[in-house]
Amino acid sequence: MGPVNRGGDSVDMARKRSWTESLPRLLVVVHDLGMVALAWTLLYWLANQAGAPETAEHFKGLLVALVVQGLVFWQIGLYRGVWRFASVPDLINLASAAVVGQLLIIATLLVSGWLPSVPRRVLVPYPLILILMLGLPRLLYRMWKDFSMAHARRDGAATRVLVLGAGRAGELLLRELRAQDRYQVVGLLDDTKGLKGAKIQGIQVLGNLERVAEVARETVADLLVIAMPSASVTQMRRVVELCEGTGVPFRKISHLAEQLEQQRPFELQEVAIEDLLGRDPVQFDWRLVNDAIGGKSVVITGAGGSIGAELSRQCAQAGASRLILIERDELSLLELEEGLRRNFPKLDVMPVLADCGDAVAYRSLLEKVQFVFHAAACKQVPMLEHQVRAALRNNVQATCTLVRTCRAANVPSFVLISTDKAIEPASVLGASKRLAELACQALLAGAKTRLSIVRFGNVLDSAGSVVPLFRQQIAAGGPVTVTDPAVTRYFMTIPEACQLILQTSRLSHEPASVLTLDMGPSVSIRELAEQMIHLSGHAPGRDIAIEYIGLRPGEKLHETVYHPDETYRRTANSRVLRAEPRPVDAPAILRMLDRLDEMLRASREDRPFRQFLHETVADYQPIESKVVQLADARAQVKR
Repeated sequence: MGPVNRGGDSVDMARKRSWTESLPRLLVVVHDLGMVALAWTLLYWLANQAGAPETAEHFKGLLVALVVQGLVFWQIGLYRGVWRFASVPDLINLASAAVVGQLLIIATLLVSGWLPSVPRRVLVPYPLILILMLGLPRLLYRMWKDFSMAHARRDGAATRVLVLGAGRAGELLLRELRAQDRYQVVGLLDDTKGLKGAKIQGIQVLGNLERVAEVARETVADLLVIAMPSASVTQMRRVVELCEGTGVPFRKISHLAEQLEQQRPFELQEVAIEDLLGRDPVQFDWRLVNDAIGGKSVVITGAGGSIGAELSRQCAQAGASRLILIERDELSLLELEEGLRRNFPKLDVMPVLADCGDAVAYRSLLEKVQFVFHAAACKQVPMLEHQVRAALRNNVQATCTLVRTCRAANVPSFVLISTDKAIEPASVLGASKRLAELACQALLAGAKTRLSIVRFGNVLDSAGSVVPLFRQQIAAGGPVTVTDPAVTRYFMTIPEACQLILQTSRLSHEPASVLTLDMGPSVSIRELAEQMIHLSGHAPGRDIAIEYIGLRPGEKLHETVYHPDETYRRTANSRVLRAEPRPVDAPAILRMLDRLDEMLRASREDRPFRQFLHETVADYQPIESKVVQLADARAQVKR
């Protein structure tokens, strides 16, 4: 059997598809030129009935009219429109084409010397008759389609989808939607010049994105789908605003090609608040993570939390051979274990129901571990202001126990997941995490274990963050509570945070490093609340109120990302920065940790522990006068 001529088949199919897509437009051209001929002949007949002399030379005029009018139709763009969506702009185009055509026909007849043979009874009413004969079929066709679609909607027909974006993602989306009976694509919109009127897989590009409200109404769209996965945050904000103005539900696609390649179920997703944060998501190199984590044994503490669970999934995806999950909440640990075993059946998953301060529970498991990611911590700022002992017991003492055990087992890499609140801390959370950083530096000084301290800002949708709180408040009808109109925060998504953590495995080779993400501009919490209310389909202040309740204990107006005494440098990933930790007096820190152990055994009162933080964390400056700070902030807002 001879070779298969796949290239020839593809060419033939492309030609067939091109012909199929061009045929409707060709039929419209034939129709319009036929209407020109009919209008011209009808006017000649009426002129003869009114007494104008018959002449065989009227065929010369007809020929001129067909050629000139055809060129005018094409130049004005009459065939970039679609009869199904004929509207006032199309009527204006028809009128313009008829009037311009009349003037050019007269000019051509005058130059050729044939003008005397054409009666004025033909030339004068010609534009009006042509507009009627071209416009009436379009109007009737649209009325028929509108009636048919209304009838189909009553019969429960497929969801009518208008797609925003005619690029590669849009083309893949069309292919996927066509394979499903529940969707019917009614058109495309795209800002690319020259695409209007073009067809992609037989679906017409009906205009640019600014026309979404008009086209959605004309096509009776039930759903808008944003097929622009590479759009910047600014572009996405604009598209979302346009979609909100239509009153039609809208969804987005992201990474559609990956879904299809990995044979994952096709999904339309809601536009999430992270799509509108004002910063483009950071792209990480997965190959770095795969090379570092693949085939390795990894320990994750706090595995049941938002960060720990996503970190576990990403390690599994990167090819880790074994995951040891340390978590003290049994339900979250059980759910994570079941999910990992279901999605990664070949992965060795070992759940450990334990506190990080209980070294006996996991000491023997660290002997052949390559990475320890320490995500377990108390993280709620307002609560920890009144739970200082618990903060120090969990964030410092338990961390020290884990670090000592890792050092004894010669674990190659220990990653402490810290926070930007540890930079010039103003809260118990920030101070306790800063003390944990100091403790790790002191305990691992001279050890074979490499230390990476990873700091990042607020994590969207993590437990206790403002996003789930705002979502609950919006669902309840409001009000949405914001601490202060001037407050700002740095945000990142959960996948970004976990990717930053995993990148430390290859981006840092020093004995100790501090890594952070270039977070871009900070986000106004007031604007975040307003955007979330908009995404829910409501208007801030009118449908759902925003209430300002004042800063809570331990909260700053603005967070700091970089410490002034730490020199940050770009890594192989330009959006990830690395600095050497500030020098520490290791013996002094170790003596303070011994003192902390004694205090935890002897006292349960918060006051001595608060004093201990003041003595051990030099730059810990709790907010003394919240009233003064609020007054200054409100003054800035008014200015």
